[in-house]
Amino acid sequence: MKLIVKWLKNLNKDKVENDKSDHKRIFLTVTLAFITFAILFYTLLTSVQPVRYELRVGQLAPEDIYSPKRFVDEYKTRQLRQEAVNGVESVYRLDAGIYPEVKKDIDLFFDTLFEVRSQAEQEENSITIEDMAQELENNVLGIPRLQLIVLLDQPIERLENLQNYLNEITAQRMNDGIKVANLQQEKSQIREYMSTLTEFDENVRETAATIINASIRPNEFLDVEATEESKIEAEESIEPVVIRRGEVIIRLGERVTADRLSIMRELGLLEEAYQLNFALYAGIFLMVLLTMLLIVGYLWEFQPHLLKQFDKLLLLALIIVIIVAMAKPLSQISPYLVPMAVGGMLLAMLVEPRLAIIVNVAITLLVGMITGNDIIVLLMGLIGGTAGILSMANLHQRGNIFIPGVIVGVANVMIITLFSLLGMHDSITLWIDLLYAFLNGILCAILTIGSLPFWEYTFSILTPLKLIELANPSHPLLKRLLMEASGTYHHSVVVGNLAESAVNAVGGDGLLVRTGAFYHDIGKLKRPFFFKENQYMMDNPHDKLAPSLSALIITGHVKDGIEIAEKNRLPKQIKAFIEEHHGTTLVAYFYHKAKTSTLEPDKVDEHRYRYNGPTPRSKETAILMLADSVEAAVRSMENPTRDKIEQMIQKIIQGKLDDGQLEECPLTLSELKQIRTIFTQILSGIMHERIKYPEMDIKELRGKLE
Repeated sequence: MKLIVKWLKNLNKDKVENDKSDHKRIFLTVTLAFITFAILFYTLLTSVQPVRYELRVGQLAPEDIYSPKRFVDEYKTRQLRQEAVNGVESVYRLDAGIYPEVKKDIDLFFDTLFEVRSQAEQEENSITIEDMAQELENNVLGIPRLQLIVLLDQPIERLENLQNYLNEITAQRMNDGIKVANLQQEKSQIREYMSTLTEFDENVRETAATIINASIRPNEFLDVEATEESKIEAEESIEPVVIRRGEVIIRLGERVTADRLSIMRELGLLEEAYQLNFALYAGIFLMVLLTMLLIVGYLWEFQPHLLKQFDKLLLLALIIVIIVAMAKPLSQISPYLVPMAVGGMLLAMLVEPRLAIIVNVAITLLVGMITGNDIIVLLMGLIGGTAGILSMANLHQRGNIFIPGVIVGVANVMIITLFSLLGMHDSITLWIDLLYAFLNGILCAILTIGSLPFWEYTFSILTPLKLIELANPSHPLLKRLLMEASGTYHHSVVVGNLAESAVNAVGGDGLLVRTGAFYHDIGKLKRPFFFKENQYMMDNPHDKLAPSLSALIITGHVKDGIEIAEKNRLPKQIKAFIEEHHGTTLVAYFYHKAKTSTLEPDKVDEHRYRYNGPTPRSKETAILMLADSVEAAVRSMENPTRDKIEQMIQKIIQGKLDDGQLEECPLTLSELKQIRTIFTQILSGIMHERIKYPEMDIKELRGKLE
């Protein structure tokens, strides 16, 4: 009962400690998120918010002043539209009903004239011309008496001819249209024209001009509606004058004009006109929030374990912040020089390629905002960055990182070329932009190669490149192991090959376990000849030692290995193989030796003959434990056969299970079966039976050869 109470107390204590640890981790994660958000917000704000100037009309511009955003120049637009409206000619409408009235008046005048002449002729000579003129004095056209006398004195045929002539002239003039403003001008022109006619005498010509001038009137009038419509159409035909982001408002040394100053005021480029731009603040807030939610959402859904690793989150935040901070100064040279792909390439090596693609999207959106939302920059980030991430897969040498950089550069060049072919890129700067786009990829490679060791060391991240460097036989520790404990070295190589094949079969990191196997026994460097594999043609020193001391020396190679690993700054992942490859297993040989060499075997403390652990906590360290035990056991077998090897492997695996050594690792029984099969296959090949060659006399052999 006391044991149960004690166990419950310990369980409670562990739970409290775990809760505290979780609360601390959550606090640190939330704090990191807020700090990252604040830095990104400030970086974007200072990059997007324009510089303000103190300028007045007539001053010289201190530098080229650019528009911070797309802006409609209302002043210039109004000016151009007013010019277009002023250039519209008034629309006039011809009133076709007026000419018939004019012709009717002329005809009525002549009809009255002919009628009076006819009546006078019927009364023979009793009515004089003056009497007829007096009778016609109130005529429809208001022709004066003297000119009426001139007409009455003409023959009928000539008057009829004159009537027809006048009708033709009025028809011609009025069909062309006569405006109110042009009426007097028309009358003057008609009078001048009539004075040139030779078929009539001067008095008749003058009278004819008077008749026309008295009869014609304006028949072309201003169409107000049509004119207004024309003006509206002309105004609407002028597109707004747009000043695009990055376009020069005023050049260095140019004199500031009122209209330029007005534009700068509306754009918030003047100190006097400064106001908090809440829209800008809100836009940047939402952009940073959305990009962070994109990353957190991906981690929450697909890689929740990374949310519990503060060091990985810190690494992620630092990479994003650094690249976004680099965007503004580099974009001053060219927006196509910003190395957005670096973040994805680093994360593909340091964390995980799929996460790298999501982060690359987030970085591209943030950098795109800084560079003015240029579609070419956005596509370079998305396509070039993705190409760089994909080309980092299965990369095993640092020098080869240059190749993904070239791939990024080529992808960038292709994107700009595409837009140039579509006519969506300025051909004047094409070659310069292509050069910057390619240099972007080279810069990505340089930054990745140069900074990768920093990230590896600072965050204790074991990349495939680092593992390959550690697994290189020329590594100082491995060279020492080969020279000072060659048996252990060769044992480690065989164990590494065994473990790597098994790990690859069950979905683990084969390169990690092989490298870990090379270092798992480096603690034996301290006392190499106390271990059987290094005892060549020499006495076993354990024969002269007490079993407890021998067990202490044997188990001590784990502690010695950790000390050597820390001294040589081996990664924590490699140290895990040194710590866990024996777990808490029993040093059975010396334990049984101790029990048989004492009169009180029950008093032999088993814990003194066990390794301190911990037991394996990953597939890789668990498989290394099995491979280490299996290789040593099979190597010690006499006349090994495939069946014997398989039985031995099964016995060792079962023994580890029964001893609780595999309880903390994620291996399943099905995977253990696969591991057993692979171990059997490989070790059967290594330990195959040798052909016994017949003994022959050397002299006899020489004789046959001669």
